[in-house]
Amino acid sequence: MMKICSGSAFVSHGATLRQLSLAAALCLAAPWLLAADSKASQYYEDALIRYEKKDLSGAIIQLKNALKQDKKLLPVHVLLGKVLLANGQAAAAEAAFEEALQLGVNRGELIVPLARTLVVQGKLQQAVDPQRFTLTGLSPSVQSQLLLVKAGAYGDLGDLKSALKAAEDARTLDPTAADAWLAEVPLRIRARQFKEAQAAVDKARAIEPKAAGVSYQHGSILHVQGDLVGALANYDKALAAEPNFTDARIARAGILLDLKRNEDAAKDVAALLQASPQEPRGWYLSSVLAEREGKQQAVKTALKKITELLDPVPLQFIKFRPQMLLLNGQAHYGLGEREKAKPYFEGFQALQPGSPVAKVLANILLAEGNHDRAIETLEQYLRIATNDPQATALLASAYMAKGRNARAAELMQRALRTSDAAELYTAYGMSLLGTGQTVDALSQLETAYKKDPGQTQAAYALVGLYLRENQTAKALNVAQALVKRQPANPSFQNLLGLAKAQSKDVPGARGAFQQATNLDPSLLQAKLNLARLEAGANNLPQAVTLLTSVLKADEFNTEAMYELASMSQRVGKPEEALRWLQRAYDLAGIKDLRASLALVDLHMRAGRKAEALKVAQKLSADAPESLPVLMALVRTQLASGNSAGAKATLTTATRVAPYEAPVHVEIALLQLANNNVPGAAYNLDKALAAKPDYFPAHVVMTDIEVRQGELVKAETRAQQIVKKAPKRAIGQSLLGDIALARKQPAQALDYYRKAHQLEPSTDTLSRLFRVQASFDVKPALQLTEGWLKTHPNDFAVRRMLAEAHVRTANLGAARQEYERLRQLAPKNAGVMNDLANVLLRLNDPQALPMAEQALAADPASVTALDTAGWAAFKVGKLDRALQLLRDARLRNPESAETRYHLAAALNKAGRHTEAREELQAALRDKTDFDGRDEAEKLLAALK
Repeated sequence: MMKICSGSAFVSHGATLRQLSLAAALCLAAPWLLAADSKASQYYEDALIRYEKKDLSGAIIQLKNALKQDKKLLPVHVLLGKVLLANGQAAAAEAAFEEALQLGVNRGELIVPLARTLVVQGKLQQAVDPQRFTLTGLSPSVQSQLLLVKAGAYGDLGDLKSALKAAEDARTLDPTAADAWLAEVPLRIRARQFKEAQAAVDKARAIEPKAAGVSYQHGSILHVQGDLVGALANYDKALAAEPNFTDARIARAGILLDLKRNEDAAKDVAALLQASPQEPRGWYLSSVLAEREGKQQAVKTALKKITELLDPVPLQFIKFRPQMLLLNGQAHYGLGEREKAKPYFEGFQALQPGSPVAKVLANILLAEGNHDRAIETLEQYLRIATNDPQATALLASAYMAKGRNARAAELMQRALRTSDAAELYTAYGMSLLGTGQTVDALSQLETAYKKDPGQTQAAYALVGLYLRENQTAKALNVAQALVKRQPANPSFQNLLGLAKAQSKDVPGARGAFQQATNLDPSLLQAKLNLARLEAGANNLPQAVTLLTSVLKADEFNTEAMYELASMSQRVGKPEEALRWLQRAYDLAGIKDLRASLALVDLHMRAGRKAEALKVAQKLSADAPESLPVLMALVRTQLASGNSAGAKATLTTATRVAPYEAPVHVEIALLQLANNNVPGAAYNLDKALAAKPDYFPAHVVMTDIEVRQGELVKAETRAQQIVKKAPKRAIGQSLLGDIALARKQPAQALDYYRKAHQLEPSTDTLSRLFRVQASFDVKPALQLTEGWLKTHPNDFAVRRMLAEAHVRTANLGAARQEYERLRQLAPKNAGVMNDLANVLLRLNDPQALPMAEQALAADPASVTALDTAGWAAFKVGKLDRALQLLRDARLRNPESAETRYHLAAALNKAGRHTEAREELQAALRDKTDFDGRDEAEKLLAALK
């Protein structure tokens, strides 16, 4: 036993302070073992063996079994604390050590590992507490070890002066300890004092020339300065001296990965994880290797393992542990969990503002739209890393997103002067993509891919952009190259499936999606894409089966719910579609905007404007600057007659919209729907500034010029449109609009007829019908009836025909058309309301029930309230009529017809003065409305 307890057993080395040795525990155990209960002794001995073999879980179980025999066994508490600390359970280890101290263990035996438990937990201020961790009464050797723990804690706190003083004091106590010099090295490296760091290594080498820690710290200095070859040689020496040196193995594996020596790196990673399966750094390196081999499932498994190890640790405990912060941030980021990654990256950046992590954090901030914070982060980083071209390019994109294009251009030129590397173009392209600048992003990513086809990140993004721009052939070529490069990568197979699907190669797409799911059965996105493919091929049962399997694997998968809703609509089950979308909305809200916005659209199509508005408003409250949400809100506001609200929402949409022509054209169309012609013109100016030759922008601008009376400009633009697209109808249609504005209906009719001949469609037919009916309604009706023979489900044309029958007082035919419209859209409140009005004019008793159905479908509709109130009045239900008509009047006092209807009901109820006031308001303007003659007669009778 004396041999075991010799002082040489306590020698430690490396940057990381070692725990008390197994020999120390054995020394403490010896007296107890002679007298202790045999069963407890067996448990303890077994725990020692397991601890030696690194079976930490088994050791903990056996030590707890020993404590069940006797809770006051000091050696058990000591060893339990050490095992718990080695197993990453620092808080529990702290409790075990405190218990041992209370039971009487000498303070000098446990003060160092106790301090280390606090450091591991991030309780750094407690670890340097001068009262709790006073040096008084401790041996010089223990004082030296405790000072080195304090040096590390001060370093993590950013107190370099105190850290260096603690290391110096440790050297004073034990001048022969190399560890005291080695502890200074990471402090100097953090302060970028490389010369001083090397001097400390040289001092340590003079004391222990062959120590593993000396070689490791020398390698660390070279590593951080970019000398990978020199660093690698030193890490090799460290591992030759101490094969289980975890930090050295991790560092060497990292360099081997940087040098693309994947096989050698894999050997180190395998050895590391075999020796330390709970080491998160080992799992991170494993994820990098798996990524390079295209093993996406293995990547996810490794990253998930990191989060499982580090997530349970409270953030406040690791806020001063940069490596833990970085690892968990990278793991969450790699899993696509940006929100979870952000606080870890922010914590790391606060500790090390000169770290390249600033670029990742800036990317997250840019994706959130937090451009100011991204700029602040990058500028802080670039004050230290002045020549980082990637960060400079990222900063340029942040300024571009803020509209400061001159500053952005200056930064980008600086970055490209520094480096012309493909990685730079990739980084710049991805940052532009993150801020919504897809046109510029495409150019940068194409350059990156052209320079280096091995830029898989650029290639992956390019495929998505090409597919979005309908450049299918390009997308297919790049996707095939990706798969050729990494055939076992399921994400690349999935991407290839998307490209093949868009190129109409259904069998090829099916095969690619199936291959992706074979490679990674948990890749639900591939199953979803396969389901969409089968649905597009009308294999609905197979699609439903696939989607059901997705929901079985992930019951909260709102994408699958959305697809099931789409299929339900296809087979005429709108209520089932509503249930799926409502469930998706309840689960995800703004986290799955596609499903939530589809719910808004479904309500709108069914005429449930109030429900649509309610969902859109809730989404807007949760995501006030989300452009898709803003656009949905505008549509519901317009449908509800809230012009002022729509105007305000469109102003916000214009502000947050990316610098892209299609987006501003869409906003312009909504501006026109809200009768805001100047607002629409402003958006179109932005669209044409972004893309001067953008065809749709010229089309809408022509319409605006017609509305503004700038007919010469409009005609010039329309002729250019005809020249650019001679086989398209739109140019002829615009010329027809201009002719109408010039009060030349005959010419307009010729243009519209040409447009319809070029592209027979609902739009061209509607324009032609309108002008033809002004000359002669009979051929106009024949035109629509002929169209409906071949397009019986064209809702818009059938409704146009129904309205024409109403205008020509052919109420029987109108009723027939509205009944057919009801078959096409059974829940459409507008159709039911129009049918109710026709029935009213026919004096049909079914008018009131139909009007009530329309009101039930859209309770907030002023039109439905008015119709139902008038229908109730017509059948003598005066109380119901007054209730509904007063409601309608309060919602829309500008409606003269509603005020007339209310006046008639008030007069019938004997409220003549109030009726007179309503009639006077209704007839104040010369505006014509249905019932004006009757209103005038009633007012005359009341005077």
